[in-house]
Amino acid sequence: MAHVAQWKKKNVKDAVELMKSQPVVGLVDVSRIPAKQFQQIRKKLRGKVDIVVSKNNLLKIALKEASKEMKGIEGLENFIDGQRALVTTSLNPFRLCREFEATKTKMAARGGEIADEEITIKEGDTDFKPGPVIGEFQKAGIPAAIQKGKIVIKSDCTLVKKGEKISRDVANAITKLEILPITVGLELMGAYEDGAVFERASLVIDEAAQMEQIITASTWAHNLALNIGYPNKRTIPIFITKAHHEAMSLGLNAKVVNKETAPYLLQLAQAQSLSLRSRTESK
Repeated sequence: MAHVAQWKKKNVKDAVELMKSQPVVGLVDVSRIPAKQFQQIRKKLRGKVDIVVSKNNLLKIALKEASKEMKGIEGLENFIDGQRALVTTSLNPFRLCREFEATKTKMAARGGEIADEEITIKEGDTDFKPGPVIGEFQKAGIPAAIQKGKIVIKSDCTLVKKGEKISRDVANAITKLEILPITVGLELMGAYEDGAVFERASLVIDEAAQMEQIITASTWAHNLALNIGYPNKRTIPIFITKAHHEAMSLGLNAKVVNKETAPYLLQLAQAQSLSLRSRTESK
């Protein structure tokens, strides 16, 4: 029987106890996060989220052990791929995802990274004077030239497309131009709560777009209720106002005198009297 190191057993045991201590368990991607930034993120989330970095094979064992008491949590194993860390919290999965998205910051490229987005250089002047920098720009594929004692970019150019590797030459050049193409931060890949496992795609929500959709749906529902005459606390005041206006219009047209119509009928009579007087005097 193969000997299992005590530290591995303890690592698994601690992970299982941690998962059982909180209602929400997740796995985050910690790749590409420098140690300094990772420590800053952990400090920022202290008191809200516990983060434990472990080997993937130990995480799988811990999930299997935890599944004996936490039905369905073994589904998180599908998200163990690459550098992962275990997180536990009392925050719901959607709030947890927002917390992690807020940890993301931009960093300079060093070369060798995969571009998160297209890296484009715009035409225009730079603050650099003629010197070795122009050679570095040109080596990176930037159409640079010297004009009026300054280095200028002669035309727009795309250096790296999304998903492509950033070369060291490009990294050096864009860093000088203060372009930070690398996004670093914790990324929630999957979360478990109350027997259900949520994947990242269902947790990342565009709040502005969601609010716009809610407002649009509310407007459509309100208009529909008005059109079909459906009474509720929002439509009843409008129906009452509309009924009042229609009753007033009917009363005025039929010359029905009451406390509501009398002032308007008197104004109408006065206007007609003045008009008649004006015509009589003009003759």
